[in-house]
Amino acid sequence: MTEATMELELDLADTPGVPLDHFWSRVIGAGRANEGLRAHWQSQLTQAHRLGGFDYVRFHGLFHGDMFVYREVEGEVAPSFHYVDLLFDAILAAGVRPFVEFGFSPPELARETGTVFWWGANGAPPTDNEKWAALVRATVEHWVARYGIEEVRAWYFEVWNEPNLGPFFRGTRSEYFELYRVTVLAVKGVDPALRVGGPATSNFVPDARFDGEVEDVAQHGTVLTAPDLDALDWRPVWLEEFLRFCADNRLPVDFVSCHPYPTDWALDGHGNGRKLTRGVEATPTDLRRVREIVDAGPYPRAEIHLTEWSSSSSSRDFTHDYPQAAAFVVRMVLASIGLVDSLAYWTFTDVFEEEGAGRDPFHGGFGLLNQDGIPKPTMHAYRMLNALGDHLVHREEGLVVTRRGSDVTALAVHYPEEVTLSVPASFGTRDVADRTLAAGQPKRLSVRMAGLVAGERYALEVVDDRHGWAMTEWTRQSRNGNPSMADIAAMRASAAQGATTWHTVSDDGVLEVDAELRPWAIALLSRAR
Repeated sequence: MTEATMELELDLADTPGVPLDHFWSRVIGAGRANEGLRAHWQSQLTQAHRLGGFDYVRFHGLFHGDMFVYREVEGEVAPSFHYVDLLFDAILAAGVRPFVEFGFSPPELARETGTVFWWGANGAPPTDNEKWAALVRATVEHWVARYGIEEVRAWYFEVWNEPNLGPFFRGTRSEYFELYRVTVLAVKGVDPALRVGGPATSNFVPDARFDGEVEDVAQHGTVLTAPDLDALDWRPVWLEEFLRFCADNRLPVDFVSCHPYPTDWALDGHGNGRKLTRGVEATPTDLRRVREIVDAGPYPRAEIHLTEWSSSSSSRDFTHDYPQAAAFVVRMVLASIGLVDSLAYWTFTDVFEEEGAGRDPFHGGFGLLNQDGIPKPTMHAYRMLNALGDHLVHREEGLVVTRRGSDVTALAVHYPEEVTLSVPASFGTRDVADRTLAAGQPKRLSVRMAGLVAGERYALEVVDDRHGWAMTEWTRQSRNGNPSMADIAAMRASAAQGATTWHTVSDDGVLEVDAELRPWAIALLSRAR
């Protein structure tokens, strides 16, 4: 079999490129507010910001009972912000800003309590929207007093999380729209320049005309292939209705948000459905659809923030710990350039307790970093993306070349052609993750770039199943669920970086690189420092 080649020949002398927005690092997710009070969560946020360049962090549970915010004095809302202050001070000290999610209901206002997650989030509308609005307004006024209006104007304020899914919102669509109305007016009542948006729904569903086919699949367990799924017209839940409601009621919408996981299928918009894996183009296709809807809607200048996204929506998907997840991130990001304002990976850390704490160091958690702060391949993916320049010089499937001033950087990914799906999830065991890892054949990366400075050295770093992946060391340790400090240090060392080779620009300004990329490898070519 002839080895496939990813070949690039480029003359950089007269190629300034076009501006490149690092939309992928604008927002990163985290679990819940209370987890952010822990020292290792805070140190990992600093680590993720340093490596991935993330600007904002978003999380649930701002008003949960364990943050002790909601209070009333003689029937009037009189919140306490001590724990919130500790958290927000730490976030800002890490060089990150909050992407505020208003939710869920504090227990004193919740129509139902403990509806979702191990930690018992109160996914129900507040019983009193006036008191909810008073709570929101008091919270924003407190932040303005503590941090200053110019700082708070740089934040974002999102109303709730996934209100189309029953456990997250035990109410109707109309009730959510009314909740948005009172919330946006409360925030804008503090300062009209503050940025508010929604509906933060999950996920994308087939167009209504496919309902019969979809119901048949749900009831009879028919397996649809990627081409079958891609033939459906997938649309974000509630987004068009939300925009119409806001326009009809003359409500501000500074940004729209939704969650384009490529594995969920919420058939009726309320979570009745099943999990599956859509085709490899699902993410850029979904982002393109959101862009079309916003551009054609009543708020064409609204920003677009996809405030949760990953290869799957499970914190027990073993694929999250594998190189496949890193290749998925890089391929999807490169295919989505120019479509949205942010695509927020869920999450930066495995300090995450929706299903309780993970049993093993690598238990399939969402995090870019595991519970001990050890980088997974996905952390390397974001580190390499962060190394890209601010101008795009060249782009093709699986490969980009960028520049920042005179610095030139290239990033490549080998996503095997044999895998036509977004990375298949691996639940219960690592069997699917292991089989998917073995898919595909190596590919040659052949690069020839002219117009560089003679004598400069460039480093090619490759992360794959043999380099920069801590699970290789953990496997050598017999996958001990309670590793020693020495074991953790060894895993951290094995995950520190990929395999690096060095290449020198010739006297006539040409850089030539030839390397073999294993399936699921990601590779960064950058000037040596």
